[in-house]
Order: sequence, then C-alpha cells, then structure tokens
Amino acid sequence: MTGLGAADLLGLFGHFLMLSLLAVGGAITTTPEMHRYLVIEHAWMTDTQFTASVAIAQAAPGPNVLFVAVMGWNVAGAMGALATMAGILIPSTALSLWATRWGASRRETRGVRAFTTGMTPLTIGLLLATGWVLAGPAAGRVGAMALVAATVVVSMRTRISPMWAVGAGALVGALGWA
Repeated sequence: MTGLGAADLLGLFGHFLMLSLLAVGGAITTTPEMHRYLVIEHAWMTDTQFTASVAIAQAAPGPNVLFVAVMGWNVAGAMGALATMAGILIPSTALSLWATRWGASRRETRGVRAFTTGMTPLTIGLLLATGWVLAGPAAGRVGAMALVAATVVVSMRTRISPMWAVGAGALVGALGWA
C-alpha cells in the first residue's frame, strides 16, 4: 500500500468514475482496464495482488462490486477505497435510475429493444476479457489451465453452481496440482 497524494487520489477517483460508465454487465467487466491502470500503468499493485484482491472480494458475501473497494484499499488504504467506490458508484447509479425509468416507459419501442439486444454481445465480450485477465497468473501451468477450461465447459453446459468450481479450484491448489 502506498501513500498516494491528493492528485493521485483524484486521478484514481476520476479513472473509476470513467469506468463506471463503461461497466456494462457490472463493475467486474471493467477488470481488464482496472488491471491496466493499477498494475501496468501505475504499478500500485502486482499481478498476484490484483488477482488475489478480486478472488477474495468475489468469495466474500455481499455485492459483486466490493472488489473495487479492495482494489482501492490495497492502493491507498481507506482513502483509496473511498475514491474507487465513489468513482464506480456515483455515475452508474444516477444513470441507472434515470435509464430504468425512461426505458420502462418505452420498453416496447424498436430502439429500446435494439439497444438491449445489442448490449448482450458487448457484455459477453467484457466478461470474457475479465476471465482472460484473471486467468493470466495461471498461464503456463497445465493443471491450472485445465481447471479453467473445465470450469468454462461445466458452467456453459450445466446448471451446477459456480461455487463447486471454486471449491474444486481450492482443492486442486491445496494439493499442489495447479
């Protein structure tokens, strides 16, 4: 954790403010850009810290977006968590409230139907990019990559809870197979 100055905290807030408007499908879909900004561009976190932060936050009960607070905390403590959470929540919340009311009154129009249909492939692409970034630390380890591939296949072809895949991953890791 570094002691960021006011300018860095403002930059962190501004970046997450922008990500909020790109978070189609939830904040998790912006994980690749968070990785680029926090790990590659500023080196405020390592790859391992980044992946562990996402994993810990996703495993904890509560809203999916809490991983953003963990990122901020790891970068700059409480002020970093405040900057990232305020940045990711303020615009998307305001826009969602407005768009939900507007869209509900026009849900049967061609434009609204086309918009919602067109957002599906975008969301899927963003989720695939997130998976790619999070699987990065496992690259080159055959056991880990086999586990990732098996998880994708099981998730796509069955209705089995993803928590079983998390449990399997924990077991494989504990046994040193990945």
